Amino acid sequence: MNDQFRFQRLGGGQGLPLIPRDGRLPVVAGPEKVRQSIFIILDTEPGERVMLPEFGCGLRRFLMHPNNGATRAQIEREIGLALQQWEPRIKVAQIDVSGADDPALVLVEIQYIHTLDGRRDSLVYPFYLE
Repeated sequence: MNDQFRFQRLGGGQGLPLIPRDGRLPVVAGPEKVRQSIFIILDTEPGERVMLPEFGCGLRRFLMHPNNGATRAQIEREIGLALQQWEPRIKVAQIDVSGADDPALVLVEIQYIHTLDGRRDSLVYPFYLE
């Protein structure tokens, strides 16, 4: 499958952050756009978007929770549900939520498969509980 077709199917749009380097706003497409969309889902709370109030993952409800297995399991479940609902361009292969050296930090590793071409990808999302 050629890259141009794959990028068209995966989408394109405004790049983040919105910091113009050469006077033009950044634009991303293809796998990078999917990756940014995943981060947007994880960073958005339901109710934040006026026109789509149910959009988002709702991770902020875990602020000030203990960094233990029960909290990490709940975070894993919520992320899985949100990605399944809001990102149709991927199939989640695995989500690992683990503690870190900082007791207030959990590291979320998401492994996913692009539904268009079967390409595997992953990202790590740091989430602070405090």
